[in-house]
Amino acid sequence: MIEVVILAVTVLAALAVGLLLRRNQGQVREATLDPQTEQRARLLGAAGVSGAAPAVLHFSADWCGPCDAVRRVVAGVTAELSGSPNAPRDIEIDIDADPALARELNVLSLPTTFVFDAEGKERFRISGVPKASDLRTALEPLTV
Repeated sequence: MIEVVILAVTVLAALAVGLLLRRNQGQVREATLDPQTEQRARLLGAAGVSGAAPAVLHFSADWCGPCDAVRRVVAGVTAELSGSPNAPRDIEIDIDADPALARELNVLSLPTTFVFDAEGKERFRISGVPKASDLRTALEPLTV
C-alpha cells in the first residue's frame, strides 16, 4: 500500500513540475534589452532587420516540427498587418545555416521568435509557438 501512495505522490509532483515549466511556453515576453553591439547590429542587418520597419525574426530548422506552426502564425499575422502604414517584415532564419546570429541573440531552443521595432531594437522574445492574438497585440503598436 505504501508503494502505491509513494508512486501517486511522485506522479503528482512530476505533473506539477511539468505544468510549471510549460506555463510560459509560447507567451510573448518583453525583451531584456542587451547592449547593442556592433557585431549584433551587423548580423541583424545581414539577416534583414534593417531598422526601416518592424520585423518578426524567427529561428527554425528542417528538423523542427513546431517551426511549421510558427511559420503559419507569423505569416498570417504579418499578412493581416501588411496594410498598415509601417508593415512588419517576416524574416525566417535557419539556425543550422546561420548559427552566429542565434548565438548572438542567445537562442537556446527552437522555435524562438523575436519582434523588433522600426529602429531595429528587440522588443519581444517568444519561446515556442506564439498565439496569433498575442503576436498581433505585440506588433500592432509598432506598425502605426
